[in-house]
Amino acid sequence: MTEVARGHRTQAERREQTRTALLDATIDCLVDIGYSRASVQEICTRAGVSKGAVQHYFATKAELMAAAVEHLTTKLRTQLTASLGSLPGGASGVAAAIDLLWEGYSGTLSTAVTELWVAARTDPELRAAIRPVDRALGRATLEHISEVAGDLPKERAEMLFWLTVNLTRGLALDAELGGDPRRRRQLLEEWKRIAVLLYSGD
Repeated sequence: MTEVARGHRTQAERREQTRTALLDATIDCLVDIGYSRASVQEICTRAGVSKGAVQHYFATKAELMAAAVEHLTTKLRTQLTASLGSLPGGASGVAAAIDLLWEGYSGTLSTAVTELWVAARTDPELRAAIRPVDRALGRATLEHISEVAGDLPKERAEMLFWLTVNLTRGLALDAELGGDPRRRRQLLEEWKRIAVLLYSGD
């Protein structure tokens, strides 16, 4: 009985490893070669699995792409949540929280998501797959932000969060296009100054 149970756990672990390998390979493809060239065959090659194996986990390429973004964002959100827990409360923690959001919403995540957003504009199936993922993960991150926002009214906390997310996404796209890093830093610092004022109600 114990051996059977152990065998089932091992099989489940192998399935999870294969799924994770596919998701990681999908993100790598999006970052390295872009959505249009990220074929299922290329993803499988990088993941070290057969093309047929994908069908056991994902019905379509769009579903795979959405799951990959959710996989990456969940990992980053877990790191973000741990970091937010150590921030000081009140206005003094606002600037640090913005820095954490910038770190989380730029880099690999920004590159992968930007590839999918652009492709989704003309791909209804992809758009339908990633939209609920993006919204759900945004709401989940907002919940964690609200927990460290102290007595800040809910409406103001949400406004600060979404303004920060959209600003950092724009700055991340600017970085992808080779924009001036000094200008990005200046804009981020200016937003932190404004955000502190908004937080304080000034």
